[in-house]
Amino acid sequence: MTALLECSVQCPYCGEENTLLIDPSLDEQDYVEDCQVCCQPMRVRASLDAGEVAAVEVTQENG
Repeated sequence: MTALLECSVQCPYCGEENTLLIDPSLDEQDYVEDCQVCCQPMRVRASLDAGEVAAVEVTQENG
């Protein structure tokens, strides 16, 4: 089993830092996760290159 990768992002609603766990077995990911502080739904788009996080974009779910 492959270990999840940690990634810090800023919530697009409240601006607080959140820690996401990214699955390194998928090169492209697009999912919704609630902010750990304000509970608003954040849309997460992550791309990986050679099992490492290459880019993460976090936006408001409806944005």
